[in-house]
Amino acid sequence: MDRLARYSWFTLACNIAVILWGAFVRASGSGAGCGSHWPLCNGEVIPESPGAKMLVELTHRVTSGMALLLVVGLVVLAWRERPKGHPARRAAALSMVLMLTEAAVGAGLVLFELVADNKSMARAMFMGVHLMNTFFLLGFLTLTAHFASGGAAYRWRGRAALGAGLGMAALIAAGVSGAVAALGDTLFPASSLAEALRQDLSASSHLLIRLRLLHPVISATAGVVVGLLAARVLVSRPELTRPAKRVAVLVFLQVVAGVTNVILLAPVWMQIVHLLLADLLWISAVLLGARVLAETQAEGHQGLQGLQGQQVLSP
Repeated sequence: MDRLARYSWFTLACNIAVILWGAFVRASGSGAGCGSHWPLCNGEVIPESPGAKMLVELTHRVTSGMALLLVVGLVVLAWRERPKGHPARRAAALSMVLMLTEAAVGAGLVLFELVADNKSMARAMFMGVHLMNTFFLLGFLTLTAHFASGGAAYRWRGRAALGAGLGMAALIAAGVSGAVAALGDTLFPASSLAEALRQDLSASSHLLIRLRLLHPVISATAGVVVGLLAARVLVSRPELTRPAKRVAVLVFLQVVAGVTNVILLAPVWMQIVHLLLADLLWISAVLLGARVLAETQAEGHQGLQGLQGQQVLSP
């Protein structure tokens, strides 16, 4: 593993850590720790006598800035160490674009005051967009590391691409609904599981509470879809047994974490564990999809070359 490959995986790991800290910012109600100022904190570069919530939010901003610099370094290193047209270059460039949009969405949450106790649907939509952008960012950081480590390029075509797209869409839908559900858990905590169920089923409850019911349904559907796709890879492609098993195991662990999260009434630590598993499942699915598509494309090339050979040899 060369320098770019090591740096790529390190950058991915650092971004996961920043994302998890961002979830802690939301779950702890620290999103307004720096007021409605961005990128400054309460109008200051280094605030004096910061409180606990301000420190939490300020730490997230500092680590987010460091993550941005890591991605800038990733682009520079990819351009220096990989030739023109290499897929690692394209993946790194797209990671940079998504990092900038990630910062823009985060800034929007602060500047429009869609943080702390804000219960608007605008905040819920921003959270959904934030989660979707985060998944795409992690996806392209993963692909950068994959290509930098020798992974083959691929094209979106054929039945394999349809399956990969279906799995990605299912995981994104589950993630977006999970972001909205987590927001509802933070803003409307329940003292017992029975109370939480009454809130979910009450027509007079806030829309964010009633939307929590969608997440288990969407997540269960996504788990079945991704699990079946992984099982199909296990049967049809023995050489991909390990990455397919990894996806299947993470689907199971995510279901267990989701049930535990509901039973424990979504404590902050369990929300972070749930998000970590979601990120790891997404990354593992991206890697599996990339390998399936690359091998499908390679098989197609071999089949075409064999057909051309037969045509040359035929009288």
